[in-house]
Amino acid sequence: MNYPTWSDLNNESIVPPLGARRANDIGSVAVMVSCQPDINLIKSNAVNPKSSLFFMSTLMTSDGCDKGICVVGPFIGAPYAAMLLDSLIAKGANKIIVLGWCGAVTDQLKVGDIILPCKAIVDEGVSCNYKVLDMEIPVSKPNFKLMDQLTDHLTFCDISFQKKTVWTTDAIYRETKNKVAYFRKFGAQAVEMECSALFSVALYRSVQIAGLLVVSDSVASKNWDPGFRKKRFKLARAAACESVMTFAEKLCENE
Repeated sequence: MNYPTWSDLNNESIVPPLGARRANDIGSVAVMVSCQPDINLIKSNAVNPKSSLFFMSTLMTSDGCDKGICVVGPFIGAPYAAMLLDSLIAKGANKIIVLGWCGAVTDQLKVGDIILPCKAIVDEGVSCNYKVLDMEIPVSKPNFKLMDQLTDHLTFCDISFQKKTVWTTDAIYRETKNKVAYFRKFGAQAVEMECSALFSVALYRSVQIAGLLVVSDSVASKNWDPGFRKKRFKLARAAACESVMTFAEKLCENE
């Protein structure tokens, strides 16, 4: 029998988010980048990047903004992503942009499309530790104020995007035909592994979060369609990395 986590949400954790380490303030704006190729791309365009180990990821800062922006990643899966986010919040971050990839579960999305997750269906084991899951199909949502600001920025940058519901799963190799059809019935148009958990953590910690995902592949039919080497995907990744970082700089300047 599972412990009723929803009855324990008001109790503090015995282990603090940063463990026994001293928490140096990293500034208010953090960019969580799930995939190493995107981190490499961002780093290649950074001014005097400085990197340090952050759990199993890299925490990168650079010159160019008085109050600082940090970039952290890579990460995969809801538990590790949530641990990173909790730790970033403990170090002072309160506006977080998530940059990652996703798979299409409908033919309405193509490889290289850019989406902003406006809702994430909870199919992972982290969210129940941060919120009551009292719906038939529980969902987590981003901070709509931050998402609207990101929407305006992408529009200003002339970058095409769509706002979509995503399905967050713990098991990338168990995305079966039946599961795809089931979650598509409840509005999912893409699948990834972290968003619902990250949105749940952010709500619990009262910080702002929004995400931007690039469609990298498709499980919309019975055969997997990988698009990682397609030119459209690579161009979309480059545009996504640049726009997320310029958006983070704008947030930083407005602090």
